[in-house]
Amino acid sequence: MTFGARMLKTGIAVTLALYVSIWLNFSPPVIAAVAAIFALQPSIYRSWRHFIEQVQANTLGAVIALLAGKFFSNEPIAVGVVCILVIMICMKIGMVESIGLTLVTVVSVMEASGEWQFALNRFLLSMIGIISAFLLNIAFIPPDPKEQINKQIHSVFNQLSLLLRTAISDEIKEKVFREQMQEVEDKLKSLTDKYKLLEEEFKKLKRAKYRQKRHIVVYKQLLHNLHKGYEVLEAIQEHYFQAERTPDINMNYDGHLERLIKFNEHVLLKFEDKVKPGIWISESIEEANDAFMKHATDCYNEDRDGALRLFIVAAAIYDYGHQTIRSDRLVDHTDSDDAEQATSA
Repeated sequence: MTFGARMLKTGIAVTLALYVSIWLNFSPPVIAAVAAIFALQPSIYRSWRHFIEQVQANTLGAVIALLAGKFFSNEPIAVGVVCILVIMICMKIGMVESIGLTLVTVVSVMEASGEWQFALNRFLLSMIGIISAFLLNIAFIPPDPKEQINKQIHSVFNQLSLLLRTAISDEIKEKVFREQMQEVEDKLKSLTDKYKLLEEEFKKLKRAKYRQKRHIVVYKQLLHNLHKGYEVLEAIQEHYFQAERTPDINMNYDGHLERLIKFNEHVLLKFEDKVKPGIWISESIEEANDAFMKHATDCYNEDRDGALRLFIVAAAIYDYGHQTIRSDRLVDHTDSDDAEQATSA
């Protein structure tokens, strides 16, 4: 686990909420601290949306809790029934993410047993926590999904490429290989979530420029490319070593996979404008990819034992190569559009 900005902001948001509560003489300040923890979100748009939902849901929950406390006091059964009612209402109006903090407000307000001044104090404590987290999130190290996704793409690719390079040669211990594959799978899921945040950020909160929209498309393709690389690992693990192979087949599969990995690395560096143009030509890679698949087809036609398993692996590698070529052309297209816009400007 690495120390990140969100960890730091959570601590600062809690501290800010506590100080504001103490300064305003609201008690107990711990309610504001709990609200701040719940309210911190991973993107600017999510922060704004969550802020609006929390204000609405907490206001609704506080009103229901105040009325329930007035008529049913703060008996445990009454508190439980009101919590169920509030959960049902929040789900009905589509505010599921706000349920947790709303229930904190409900329980704290019902403790007042219908005394509106006391209930208002508890409600305002929740609002202090929500507002503190929201303002801090947009003012102090605001979330940048684009920067996060760039780092994660390279992190996933570096680990994935290591596994791909050693998969055919069977160099890594099986236990280590499985652990590394699980880590890659977890990172891919996290990367997918980051991409959704980035896409949401541009679609919902900003008026995205054409260049930014193009980058969103590239990120989607790069993510798809990594998933295809992971599928190659799965195919190798499931089928490759169960098939009859010759040294020529091993060399062909290993060599072509190495070529595709280097090309994928080049595409990522090109997207970040870190390499010279014209080092790799996607057409030559496409020809090599087609030649590899033709060789795999010829081996399949030889009726060798386990030939179908090898063909499944070859198809996964071919698809990985095809998606890498698509990524390269998409990056080239984006770069050419940027150059045209810069010239016209």
